[in-house]
Amino acid sequence: MYELKNATALKGEIEIPGDKSISHRAVMFGSISKGTTRVQHFLNGADCLSTISCFRKMGIDIDQNGQEVIIHGNGLHGLSAPSEILDTGNSGTTTRLISGILSAQPFTCTLNGDASIQKRPMKRIITPLSMMGADIVSERGNDCAPLRITGAPLSGIHYDSPVASAQVKSAILLAGLYAEGETSVTEPSVSRDHTELMLKAFGADVATKDTTATIKSCSELYASDILVPGDISSAAYFLVAGSIMKQGEILIRNVGINPTRAGILTVLLSMGADIREVRRYNGTEPAADLLVRPASLRGVTVEGDVIPRLIDEIPVLAVAAAMAEGTTVIRDAAELKVKESDRIESVTKMLRHFGADITPTEDGMIIQGTGTLSYDGKGPIESYKDHRIAMSAAIAALAADTPVPIDDFSCVDISFPSFASLLEQLAK
Repeated sequence: MYELKNATALKGEIEIPGDKSISHRAVMFGSISKGTTRVQHFLNGADCLSTISCFRKMGIDIDQNGQEVIIHGNGLHGLSAPSEILDTGNSGTTTRLISGILSAQPFTCTLNGDASIQKRPMKRIITPLSMMGADIVSERGNDCAPLRITGAPLSGIHYDSPVASAQVKSAILLAGLYAEGETSVTEPSVSRDHTELMLKAFGADVATKDTTATIKSCSELYASDILVPGDISSAAYFLVAGSIMKQGEILIRNVGINPTRAGILTVLLSMGADIREVRRYNGTEPAADLLVRPASLRGVTVEGDVIPRLIDEIPVLAVAAAMAEGTTVIRDAAELKVKESDRIESVTKMLRHFGADITPTEDGMIIQGTGTLSYDGKGPIESYKDHRIAMSAAIAALAADTPVPIDDFSCVDISFPSFASLLEQLAK
């Protein structure tokens, strides 16, 4: 149980942990490349550690020293058959992306994770990978983990994805590295492109045009050092917190602002947030220092192409909407139902504990902003063991009038182990 007190001001300078999506990919791509890949500012969250564990079980030597990870890659065809189940923990990214790689390996293995992973939909990758020739079986016949994957020769395909999902796109592109010919994925709208950017750095032949990403069969990848920017999904909690406080100022250092991920900035600015880019860093992934100050927020409609660019930030965006003036409508976000929890339901229940006027819909929610949040005192806030619900509840608690207990708060370690300490640092 974690109890958070309300605050009127947050002030200070912080650096958030490394981007989770990029940290996962750095380990995966480094493992199947020739040579030594050095990763700086790696996220030591539980999800990314699951990725390291899986590749170690397949014979990859990976050294860790704080936020530096050194991967001694064995090349595109250098993985070994694991002697035990590959445990992906709570990580959907690990489960889906690694499936693309495993589909082409000369061995059989089983992927499994925690209770949440065993409920998350895997048909979205099983279908396209099977079209390429992969042998993937959902052992319980429910299109969820555990998955038994037997490597097979693959052929390139063009796949029209029904969802804009970087995990689906990445699984197909990674299988495409091993497939005969060319493999392409067209999405309804562009999802985050970390896979495409990083694979190019490792020497893959990847091209993008509009909403289509294409990869050609590859004979080898080569090690590339990676500097991981701060995770904008983690920064989002402080961007919202700094916006809804009455006083203060927060400087967030080195935040990744890749346009395919920065939808939260677009929406908060449209709500009237005072967020300024005070320094930009240019690399494979763009990053910036962001300064946020309190502002009067207004309700907006959030829909369409921006949704894939902020899907993980919708829970904390809902907190901002509750503190705004006017109505916020979030739609086209049915993907929220198949995250670590059903986030339409869990966000609704969480915010109602704070007196918010929120109505769930089939593909989102409608929030009538009141500008205030008040904890009802009816027991601890349920996190649903979902890290993004737990952290969003903590931001709502800052604006409440009494201390707020949040249960199962340790789930934040999945993506942001230092969250509570940084929040307390700013509230002093």
